[in-house]
Amino acid sequence: MAWDEWEQLKSSAAEKSAARMQLNGLPPEDRATSGNTQGDLAVPAPDLAAIGDKAFSLYNRLWKDARHALPGSDTAAGNLTTQGFAIGAAVQHVANRWEEQLKSLMDACAHISNHMDYTKNAHAGDEVYIKRQMSSIATLDKGFDESYAPAGEKNDAAYGNKDDKKKEDN
Repeated sequence: MAWDEWEQLKSSAAEKSAARMQLNGLPPEDRATSGNTQGDLAVPAPDLAAIGDKAFSLYNRLWKDARHALPGSDTAAGNLTTQGFAIGAAVQHVANRWEEQLKSLMDACAHISNHMDYTKNAHAGDEVYIKRQMSSIATLDKGFDESYAPAGEKNDAAYGNKDDKKKEDN
């Protein structure tokens, strides 16, 4: 390959890489909410639970089904090695790499499953906290709104009516 041809290939590759998709963000002109850097990602709890369940299911299947060949491979590698075949070490190497990769994949599945459970529970707790805070603010606002009750009288909208409370208890 000549030097000129190498330089041509490099410049061609550089031109192509400039037009690639960016996975870390959109260009400013394509953003729906310009100026909003937080985004508006919303994932309902059932979707998080489904992802966590699938990861847990995959973990269990890998534990049960992906390990069948390991004992046989170890035995075969040992037998081949003791009989003087060089391929015994290669079989053992493949079995070891399979086990390492399997453990790595299982760890990733467990991490995803645990993280989805944690995220679902954390968001549920946040929702309860936000609802509680918003509810108390609305109740407080009603207490200061004079249109609900004449001055000096109890505001039934804020404190509730005794008759309404009896109905709720029943």
